[in-house]
Amino acid sequence: MLDANIKTQLKAYLEKVTQPIEIVASLDAGDKSREMQGLLKDLAELSDKITVTESRDDDQRKPSFSLNRKGGDLGVRFAGLPMGHEFTSLILALLQVGGHPPKAEADVIEQIRNLEGRFEFETYISLSCHNCPEVVQALNLMAVINPNIRHTMIDGALFQGEVEQRQIMAVPTVFLNGEHFGQGRMELGEILAKIDTGASKRAAEKMAAKEAFDVLVVGGGPAGAAAAIYAARKGIRTGIVAERFGGQVMDTLGIENFISVNYTEGPKLVASLEEHVKQYEVDVMNLQRVAAIVPGDLAEVKLENGAALKAKTVILATGARWREMNVPGEKEYRGKGVAYCPHCDGPLFKGKRVAVVGGGNSGVEAAIDLAGVVAHVTLLEFADKLRADAVLQKKLFSLPNVTVLTNAQTTEVTGSDKVNGLVYKDRVSGESKRIDLEGIFVQIGLLPNTDFLKGTVELSKFGEIVVDAKGQTSVPGVFAAGDCTTVPYKQIIIAMGEGAKASLSAFDHLIRTSVEA
Repeated sequence: MLDANIKTQLKAYLEKVTQPIEIVASLDAGDKSREMQGLLKDLAELSDKITVTESRDDDQRKPSFSLNRKGGDLGVRFAGLPMGHEFTSLILALLQVGGHPPKAEADVIEQIRNLEGRFEFETYISLSCHNCPEVVQALNLMAVINPNIRHTMIDGALFQGEVEQRQIMAVPTVFLNGEHFGQGRMELGEILAKIDTGASKRAAEKMAAKEAFDVLVVGGGPAGAAAAIYAARKGIRTGIVAERFGGQVMDTLGIENFISVNYTEGPKLVASLEEHVKQYEVDVMNLQRVAAIVPGDLAEVKLENGAALKAKTVILATGARWREMNVPGEKEYRGKGVAYCPHCDGPLFKGKRVAVVGGGNSGVEAAIDLAGVVAHVTLLEFADKLRADAVLQKKLFSLPNVTVLTNAQTTEVTGSDKVNGLVYKDRVSGESKRIDLEGIFVQIGLLPNTDFLKGTVELSKFGEIVVDAKGQTSVPGVFAAGDCTTVPYKQIIIAMGEGAKASLSAFDHLIRTSVEA
């Protein structure tokens, strides 16, 4: 099942296991069960601390397997083969079940251990989803720490009957005790905040007691990370407050234009950014949404949890989010056929008909990827021609199961309990037409995350923060960088440079105001 190189690497990891691991498999006569048998056999051969047995329990999903310590009661189960992006989840689960200490802060581990009640989590994933592993790994960790918590990872492509029954059309989708719990990327802290009702209040009290920062960065994407690193290197008190560290990059799969790196993926780049930031004395306050900023000699950054942070200078690096079509049916059927990440959700539409809205690079790349999975792709572009690079268009038009419609204005998403079609207007004839389909992937660009700044700093007609050549906004002491600003070309490498520039400008501002005082 595993090739020689992977076995060599995995054997080295498994040497960290200190406690015996029992793997109990639930199998049938299918091909996937045979593949799972091969995988589990490889694992047992790589470590003398791993034993594999087969269960006769007909109630379990097949194929699936559980991980447990000998004599323990840990609720970690994988329904389906945890390969692709989920292979890392399997390795981490083996290490944690096998006694290797988890990479989590002591207070977080204690918070998990003290959770009361019974929690049965189920996470539906696709093996191509780069957002799913974080959710799976967080819930597996919780199940290892607290015996009252159980978690099962379920490959939606393998258990399509359940996917249809539960109307799951986006991954990751999490159920708790049989009820819908959440959808999309969730970090450990977010999950804990949803089930530990006192967590938000404790976090607010802790943050409210913090001393004023010299530089406070709002946003944890490439621009925010670069700004924090440059500020911390100056030896000044630096903090980051972010709704989600990594921002939009966490939703990016292939990155091939980051200079000096031939290829990487968004989550991998974010992990490197986070590791780099932690090399310095930066107070990282993740999973915190900023509600407002009150400028002044000492700016006040108000958070939605009720806390307020003080800072001598502020750097806004709030990034951007997927632009919505804003047509009837889009919001109603989000997660029920309307999706924004083809890499994550594409496998759920295997053999079905889908549309991609948007003819830029993102839209054409999405259509190319989906064409290899779904029955048919219809790409709709508002303009009279596609805007994607020529090499992408050439590939697109070579695919037999893709239809391209230009001068097509999407006007409505239709459905009953889930998406069943899309209505568009032919901008040449004015005629309204309908396409029968099961999924719609929206790829029409980004919107800056600046709604909370209206009336505080100058914004462009597109909602971008207006900055000068040094990253200074219309408010003294408040700087901005990255995709949320008027700086053209929304690229990771540009955002990093702008973040560094804004940080240097903030430091210069601190020096000058200090001298003037």
